[in-house]
Amino acid sequence: MTQSVDKLNRRSFLKVSALAGGGLLLSFNWLGGCNPKELEELGLPKEWFRLNGYIKIGENGLVTLMSPNPEGGQNVKTSMPMIVAEELDADWTKVVVEQAPLDTDNFTRQFIGGSQAIRMGWKALRTAGATARQLLIHAASQTWNVPASEITTEPGFLIHSASGKKAHFGEMASLAATLPVPEEVPLKEISEFKLIGKSHQNVEAKNIITGKPLFGIDYKKEGMQIAMIIHPPAHGMRLKSFDDSAARNLSGITDIFQIKSHQDDYERTFFDTTSFTDLVAVVGKSTWEVMNAKKAVQVEWEEFSTYDEKRDWNGRKENRTIPGGMESWEDQLAKMGVAAKKAKTLRKDGNPEAAFAEAAKVIEQTYRGPFLAHNCMEPMNFFAHVHDGKADCAGPLQKPELTEQALSSRLGIPIENIQIEMTRLGGGYGRRSYAHWLIEAAVISQKVNAPIKLIYSREDDMTGGIYRPMYQAIYRAALDKYNNLIGFHVNAGGLVEPPIYPDRFPAGAVENYWAEEWTVPSNITVGSFRAPRSNFIAAAEQSFLDEVAEAAGKDPIDFRLELLQKAKENPVGENNDYDPDRYAGVLELVKAKSNWGSTQAGISRGVSAYFCHNSYAAQVLDLKLENGQVQVEKVYNALDCGLLINPDSAKNLCEGSVVDGIGTAMFGELKFNQGLPDKRNFDQYRMIRMKEAPKEIETHFVESQVDPTGLGEPGYPPVFAALANALYQATGKRFYDQPFAKQLEG
Repeated sequence: MTQSVDKLNRRSFLKVSALAGGGLLLSFNWLGGCNPKELEELGLPKEWFRLNGYIKIGENGLVTLMSPNPEGGQNVKTSMPMIVAEELDADWTKVVVEQAPLDTDNFTRQFIGGSQAIRMGWKALRTAGATARQLLIHAASQTWNVPASEITTEPGFLIHSASGKKAHFGEMASLAATLPVPEEVPLKEISEFKLIGKSHQNVEAKNIITGKPLFGIDYKKEGMQIAMIIHPPAHGMRLKSFDDSAARNLSGITDIFQIKSHQDDYERTFFDTTSFTDLVAVVGKSTWEVMNAKKAVQVEWEEFSTYDEKRDWNGRKENRTIPGGMESWEDQLAKMGVAAKKAKTLRKDGNPEAAFAEAAKVIEQTYRGPFLAHNCMEPMNFFAHVHDGKADCAGPLQKPELTEQALSSRLGIPIENIQIEMTRLGGGYGRRSYAHWLIEAAVISQKVNAPIKLIYSREDDMTGGIYRPMYQAIYRAALDKYNNLIGFHVNAGGLVEPPIYPDRFPAGAVENYWAEEWTVPSNITVGSFRAPRSNFIAAAEQSFLDEVAEAAGKDPIDFRLELLQKAKENPVGENNDYDPDRYAGVLELVKAKSNWGSTQAGISRGVSAYFCHNSYAAQVLDLKLENGQVQVEKVYNALDCGLLINPDSAKNLCEGSVVDGIGTAMFGELKFNQGLPDKRNFDQYRMIRMKEAPKEIETHFVESQVDPTGLGEPGYPPVFAALANALYQATGKRFYDQPFAKQLEG
């Protein structure tokens, strides 16, 4: 066994005395692989003993593991406890899982985003399990009066082979909970793993299937009222006045008033983005009554002028100028064209100007991606009860740890008096990172002095931000007379952020490389969208590389592998942020599994590969056109995300990425006319339908013992280009602008 060299943060492993009563369990969820009958016979323990923030053990051997991060469908509520259970050597059939509340004393990075939950929690989760195991071993050592080094474990039991003594964890939990925390603990070798690397069913499977309330929208409290907000109909406008006289007379309405979610002088942090801060709140007894009252409120809006807001970007202070005016798509596009000519250089290797001047052939193309709405299936919602100098909140939220700080500032309540209970997310994809609706809910509750649940309608969400930015990228490639790639230039930007990662492939593989970026200010609020920035730039880059490969007369996979070989053997520059071997590995895997190079009547194929969120993904997509309609027959997935925790869960994530990416690439689009979004609900905003999903998705993982990396997002960006490249094979035309369905129709 290897020794952990890290010292434990003793604050993270504070122990308390025995906890009395099974009533401490918030819920009881069957884990996949559990034997329900066995657990029922075991029963709830009379006493629980907390060994650290992640683990409680009952006197009867039942183990409760806390899942610290929000669950948004990525299955961390199963995978994270599996890591703890592995090092604890728990009996998986005698384990229950609870969603941990927000607790920054016991847990770190308690949020989801950037596909980092498992990667960032890997060491802490293992250490928590290993620490508890050592405490149990030392308790057994004292009880049996034998050396701790002679005690071993098997799932759920402590064993001293020399004396034949054996005890389940519960028998030693009481004493273990009183022992001092060891400074260092041994962690298992990968070869010793019993749980990690084996598939286990989602712990919420039974609850989801049987319709048990799990989501924020299900949350109810006695005396709770329903609240909704009225925000400006267009970006660039603000509240001027309102008349609520007619609405107040409607059935079930208890109050209507103006609120301000953020004060004008508030220094916003990374996720304090919000489109509108001056709002009208409508409060009543039921959702239907409040929705009707919203329509009866007469509101007058006015255009706002340019203003500055203070920002703190993870310690970097700035004043951001928010332009006034009612923006339209055509004007935005024109501004992007102007900004592209004033781009700033991020990276420049060799002499790209000379390479293009001397090139035998130059390929140049422009790619564009529109604004996108997140459209989580569960409407934005949050419960809040602000009373007696404290705030009790519950709902779906990706970044509770960060939102807590903004909430404390707005309410004037110390952080220690704020409780945020995390419910399951009915979709997140970055949208639930920007928790202005939680702050709105708390401000409304504080005003009415009652518990309320704030609910957004679909129109509220789709017209109020936050959106995937509008992007543009211009690519150029220079080929010599032998069709070698001698120059590569990318000029990319967007409203209001650029999509480019200058040190990613093909940086490092081309001697003369140039990356530039630019931005266009806007009052349309943008933010994280699944695989931020990568979701566009991968589509553009990988579509362009296919076109360059064709111009060079080379197979698209072989062309990429040739470049990666150059990056491996003779890399250009020192800041390349990808591993050429691992990148090539997924391409070679997908090439083999898809039988690349083979042909099938009526089937067109496209390939794509990309590195993001510390993982590598490659895809081959097969499609056919039937009466002008696209039918994706099969997608081959190849991924390298390091060590797999739960293979079935990993496969599910990758399959979901593919379906999501195809739908967005084909149909996703939002445009603005005088600040007004052109789509307000699903009757206008096209989502992928069941019949349009791939008939088959085949997923393969590179076998690896590297620490786990991201998986919720890496499989998403490449599918855009795999689809675009397959469409080119089917139609003979390249697809430069999203959504692709419009080009097919045209």
